[in-house]
Parts: sequence; C-alpha cells; structure tokens
Amino acid sequence: MIVKILTVAGLATFEIYAAIPAGFVLGLSPWTIFFSSVIGGLTGVFVTAFLGNKIRGLIFKNKIVEKKKNNHPIANKIWNKYGIIGLGFLGTMAVGAPISIAVGVGLNANLSKLITWCCIGVVTRCVLFTLIGHYGLQLL
Repeated sequence: MIVKILTVAGLATFEIYAAIPAGFVLGLSPWTIFFSSVIGGLTGVFVTAFLGNKIRGLIFKNKIVEKKKNNHPIANKIWNKYGIIGLGFLGTMAVGAPISIAVGVGLNANLSKLITWCCIGVVTRCVLFTLIGHYGLQLL
C-alpha cells in the first residue's frame, strides 16, 4: 500500500495527469489518490522553485546580460494580460507547475507569488481530476 501511495506521489511531482489515473489503476481510494497527488504536486512546486533559482544563478553567474529588443510580442502580450495569476494558476492547469515555474523564473516573476498561485493550481487540479476519475469510473 505504501509503495502505491509513493508511486502516485512521485508521479504527481512531475505530472498530475499521469498520477491520478495511475492511482485508480493501482486500486487506491479517491481520497488516498487526492492526498498523495496533492503532496506530490506541492513537492514538485517547491523543488522546481528551489532548483530553478539555483540553476538560473549558475547560468547567469559570470554572464553579462545585455538588453535586447523583445522578439516575442505575443508572449509579452500574454504575460502583460494575465500576469502571475495566469502563469501560476492557468499554466499549472494547462501544462503543469514545474513548467510554469520555469517560465516564471525566466521572466523574472515574483517567485513567492508564483509559488502561491501554482500551489492553488495544483490543489484545484487534483480536486478536479480526482473527481472526474472517480465519477467517470462509476459510469462504467
């Protein structure tokens, strides 16, 4: 039982889309799947945020950063329109928290706000997909 829970939590660290169906395949209860995927997802958020800052520091340690003209006006428009909430919450819902945090670190976003919105996105995503999986299996 512990190995199944750790499997779901480990998968959720990287991708919740894989963790929740795996929990149902392994025969875990919806509550167990929910809590283990939330713990794994939140672990992924904090590990990515910590490592993202360290990796960024190593890359730009000895590099002189020069201002360049923005070559991606669409990305800038989306960033200006939705900001940290869009990146943290909607990005987590769409592509996952690790990718959202990596993009946020690249855009010099406020990391504490980004982590907060990614955590809200992880919990929402786990609730939503666990409910869909549970009630979807009842239809079968």
